[in-house]
This record gives sequence, structure tokens and C-alpha cells, in this order.
Amino acid sequence: MLMGRVIFGLGGENLTVAQSAVLAQWFVGKELAFAFGINLSISRLGSVINNYVSPAVADDLAFSDFNGVSMALWVGALICGGSLFTAFMIVPIDKAAIKRLNDTTKFNDDLTSSLLEDGEDGGGNNRSKASSFDGIRAVSAERMSTSAMLLHEDVDEEEIRLTDVKNFGVIFWLLSLSCLVVYGCVLPFNSFASGILSERNYFKAPEPSCVLMNPGECSSGLLAVNATNNPARDDGDFSEGLSNCPGDDFAPVFPTSLDSVTCYGVPGLSCSKSSYTFSSLSSSDIDCSDDFWSKGCAKNYCDAYSDATKTSDSVMSIPYFISAGLSPLLGFLVDKIGYRAVVASLAPCMLVWVHLTLGFESGSPIAPLIGQGVAYSLFAAVLWPSVPFSVEAKSVGTAYGLITAIQNFGLAVFPLIVSQLKSANGGMYLPNCEVFFTVCAAAGVLVGALLNIFDARRGGKLNSIDGKGRKEVADRGPPTPLITT
Repeated sequence: MLMGRVIFGLGGENLTVAQSAVLAQWFVGKELAFAFGINLSISRLGSVINNYVSPAVADDLAFSDFNGVSMALWVGALICGGSLFTAFMIVPIDKAAIKRLNDTTKFNDDLTSSLLEDGEDGGGNNRSKASSFDGIRAVSAERMSTSAMLLHEDVDEEEIRLTDVKNFGVIFWLLSLSCLVVYGCVLPFNSFASGILSERNYFKAPEPSCVLMNPGECSSGLLAVNATNNPARDDGDFSEGLSNCPGDDFAPVFPTSLDSVTCYGVPGLSCSKSSYTFSSLSSSDIDCSDDFWSKGCAKNYCDAYSDATKTSDSVMSIPYFISAGLSPLLGFLVDKIGYRAVVASLAPCMLVWVHLTLGFESGSPIAPLIGQGVAYSLFAAVLWPSVPFSVEAKSVGTAYGLITAIQNFGLAVFPLIVSQLKSANGGMYLPNCEVFFTVCAAAGVLVGALLNIFDARRGGKLNSIDGKGRKEVADRGPPTPLITT
């Protein structure tokens, strides 16, 4: 299992880096954010589909020697095979594109050289034509991909070294730090969202005053007292006419202790142990995959937990649906208006509100999760397309690999921090874990402000439409006209 996860992680992250580098080569300047938006949209749509399909496969397609989880993994392997097939399809497409670029450039070079030679003999009219073709070449060069530009500038592969990292500027490192903290309050939250939303909305802890009629007996199921439910009431008042507690959206009360309870001889139960004894029972002791709990001793608790988990998982699909729908549109808008660094500051501002609301208010989680989806889409639409504008063209692949490694460092460490905060808070996520996510989002706001400051000092490349900035446009001078007279 561990080796499989290691191999899967290596493959998945290498694929992400390769995809980013390929997109940066094929789509440059004001086309890049839209391309990344489509890529992200398809990725998030896959996440949504997986959230629904994998559990369905695991539940419904188990047969013979294959359990449901194995079948779900085989379906995943089949999909990965499809991904491999599409990767092979890219190779001839990329080679054909480079060949066309080579042929076009060679034709332009030969034609311009011929015109210049004729101009030396034929006077100003030919020189004017040569100037026109120089303008055509300039426009064509601007539309070349990064790989083609590198090719025609005769940049050798040997010139790309890992030591180039030390030459990456402050803009790249601020983008990396922003990626670390902003994604750190989005993706780790998604990992814990089911537990957080259950605790907050769908499986809330009951009040301490709500107690069972028989605290030392099973609460519900085949092993409950007289094979009936063991009801719970506020303050232990079991007078007739009073309602049971704790009510909807709360976790049912379970026994406080059990003394040598066994399911031996009870039809329909297949327990993992012969006897169950707990001097002080807690929720972490209840394993709903064991028949003793799910059918025998705490059936109402396990049923409610299952329903809450399904509801939480469905609600947590909201950010993915929004990301899948908005990412291409937001990418298109960023390509049209620029302001990448500004958007990189606004997105974590929204996340501050999202996590403060989830941590300290008790209303519906729908609005905050919509906000998370919008903020996530905004941030992704500007972060990844900004990387090629922060490093030299030859180092784009290295830059994507490094920023992805920094992101994954956070995705490895932050869940450990959340787990420690949960343990220190008596097994409860709220509010400590949401405070941590809020701090990460606030750090993203600060980094975004610094990004705008340094980008402005360097000509405003990130906030420009085409990623060239004021200084680069000034250095280029006015565009060369296609037709001269």
C-alpha cells in the first residue's frame, strides 16, 4: 500500500509539472491563463466524478475474489491508462508543430535575405519590402511558443542547469510562497472537510446533559436492552411525554461504558472480537466497520455517522463544481485584463472570510464553500500562468517543478499540523483548525501585497495583459508596420 502510494505520488506530480511546462510552451502571453483554466476545469471535474463514482464502484461492483475497494482501484488504473495513451498522442503533434515552425522560420529567413540582397542592388523600394518582411517576422516571433523561441535562439539543453535556481528572482519566490500558504488552506481543508462539516453541521456533539436511560448498556441495535433502543433524555428525565435528545444533525448518544458485552449466538452479527469491555467509552473506540457497533450496540450512531459523511461529501463537491465551471472563464478574463498579482491578493482575502465563517459561525456552510470555490478558481487562474513571466524561458520547466515541490511540501506538512491541533483540542476540529487555515489565508494576503509591490518596481509584468510589462514594451519601441510606403 505504501509503495503504491509513493509510486502514484511520483507519477501524479511529475505529470502535473510536465502538463504545466507543455502548456507554457504552446500558449504564451495572453493565451496562457485560459489554457490553464481549461486544464484546471477538467481536473476538478475529474475530482467531482471520482467523489461519486469510486464509492459507487466500491459498493456495487464487488464480486468473487475482488472486494469493492479493489474494483475501484482497477477502474482508476484503467483511467490512468487512458491518460498514458493521450500523452503518447501529444508526441507526434508536438513534433509536427516544431517542424512547421522550423519550415516557416527558414522560409522567412531565406526570403528576407533574398530581399536584402536585391535591395543592395535595386534601391529603396526593395529595402522597403524587406522592412515589411522584417515586420512580419517580428509578429511571427511574438506568436512562437517558448520552446520554438528557444530553438531558434540556439539555446542548447546543456545550458539548463539546476544551479539556475539561484538566479530566480524575488517574483518567483513570492509566487512560490503564495502557492504554499494559499493552497495550504484549500487542499488540506478539503482533506478534512468531511470531518469539519460533520462536526459543525451534520454530526454535532450532543450536550453533556443528554444521557442514556442505561448508560452502561448498548444504545441501539440487536444488543440493546430487550433488543430495543436505549433512549436518551436531557438531564436523565424519562418521564412520559418528553422528547428524546439530542435531535436532528446531532450525533446520537452512545454508552459511557461496556462490561464484557458479546455477540456470541446472536443471529446476523459477525463481530471482530469475542468480547467488548470499556471502562470509559469514547467516539474513537467506535468502529462502524465492525458489526458489533454498526448492527449490534450503536446502530443509530453508525447510521447517523454514515448519513452525515455522505451529506458532507456531497456539500464538499461545491468548490469543485465551481472551480470546474469558472476556471476557463476566469482564465479568459485574466488573459484579457491582466492584474495577476492583484487577483493573487484578492483570492486569499476571500479565504480569510471563508475560514472565519466556518470556524466561528454555525449557519449553513453553503455560502462559505461557494466562496472557497471562487477564491480557489481565481488563485489558480493567475498563479500557474504567472510562473513563465517570473523566470527565463529556458527555466520554465525547472520553475514549475520547484514550485510544485514547494506546494507538495505544504500539502505534506499542513495536514500533520491540523492533526496535532485536533488532538490538542480533545479530538475536535473547531475552532483551532479553522484558525490555522485563517492564518494561512492571511499570510497569503500579505504575500500578495508584497508581490504587487515588487511587480510594480519591475515594470508590472504580472499585472500587464501580455506579461511584458512597461519596461519591456519601452525597450522594444513602437511596433514595426507590416506595410511601409
